[in-house]
Amino acid sequence: MSAPTQQPNQTPAAEQMLQIISGFWISRAVYVIARLGIPDLLKAGPKTADELANATKMHAPSLYRLLRALASLGVLHESEGRRFSLTPLGRPLRSDVQGSLHGWASLMGRDHLWRSWGNLANAVRVGENSFRMLHGMNVFEWRAERPEESAVFDEAMMALTAAANAAILDAYDFGRFPAIVDVGGGNGTLLASILAAHPASHGVLFDQEHVVSGAPPVLGAAGVLDRCEIVAGSFFESVPAGRDAYVLKSIIHDWEDPESIAILSVCRRAMGPDSVVLLVERDLGGANENPAAKLSDLNMFVMPGGRERTQEEYAELFAQAGLRHSASTVASNGFAVIEAAAA
Repeated sequence: MSAPTQQPNQTPAAEQMLQIISGFWISRAVYVIARLGIPDLLKAGPKTADELANATKMHAPSLYRLLRALASLGVLHESEGRRFSLTPLGRPLRSDVQGSLHGWASLMGRDHLWRSWGNLANAVRVGENSFRMLHGMNVFEWRAERPEESAVFDEAMMALTAAANAAILDAYDFGRFPAIVDVGGGNGTLLASILAAHPASHGVLFDQEHVVSGAPPVLGAAGVLDRCEIVAGSFFESVPAGRDAYVLKSIIHDWEDPESIAILSVCRRAMGPDSVVLLVERDLGGANENPAAKLSDLNMFVMPGGRERTQEEYAELFAQAGLRHSASTVASNGFAVIEAAAA
C-alpha cells in the first residue's frame, strides 16, 4: 500500500479524505519515537540514525525509515549523513519542556487503547462501552491493577492539564475562594497552578490513593505543598467537607448520567451554604462544529464510558444533584468553567 498522495484526477475533498483515513500512520509513528525517548535524546543537538539506534537498542535501518518519515512531516529535520534534529513542531514531544505532550503521545499508542478503538464498530452496533466489552471491567478498575499503565495515564493527564492551565486560569478567577478542593485532581497539576497564581488560597487534593501518591513532587515543585492537604478517597463515597469551591476538571465527562449525578450529589452534601461546584469541561456545542469536543466525546464512548455534554445537559445533571447552574465562563482553549451553587 503506497502513501496517500494526490492523483491527477483526484479532487481536493478526496485528497483531504485520504489524509484523514491514513492519519493513524502518523499518530503511531509519533507514539514510537515518544516511547523510545528520541525527542529527549535530540535536545542537546542532532544525532545520526545509527547513534539513535544504539541509544534505543533499535534496528538502525528500520529506525531510519521511521525517522525520515517524520522528517517529511516536519516533526524532525534530516540533514546530510542521516543526521536528525528536533523541529519546533516536534519540540513538545520532549518530556522536559513547558507544554510537553510526551505523556499524551505515549498514551495514544498503548495497545489497550488501540484495541478499544479497533472495536468501535461493535461498540456502536450494541451501544456499549468498547473497553468494557473487551476487558470485562471499566478502564479505571483495569488501570488500578496495572501500575505501569496507571503511570502512563497519569503522565498523559498531567500533559493535557498543564497545556490547558494557562487559558483556564486566565479566564476564571479562582482566587476568590479561600479553600479549594480539586476533586479527582490526579497528581495535582491543576491545583498547583491555581495555588501558585493565588497565594492567599489553600487547597485539598482529593483522588484515589495510588494516584495522589505522586502529588508531593508536583506540588513541591510549584512551591505550594505547604498550602495543600492531600486526601485519598473515592468521590463516589465522600469528599472533604466545608470548603468554598469543589473543582472537577475532566471528571464528569468520564461517566454516564447516573454516575455523574452520584458524584455531584456527594459534592453537594459536602458543600457549605455558600460553596460552589466548578466543572471544567468541554462544551459539546451544536451540530457541525467543535470537532475537538465531538471527537473527545467519541473517545469517552470508547474508553472510560462517559460523554461530553452541552451546557444545558450539565445544567440538567446539576438539577438532579440538588444544584443550580449559576454561571459559565469559556476559556480561549474551548474549555468552560461551569459553576453551580446549592439549589
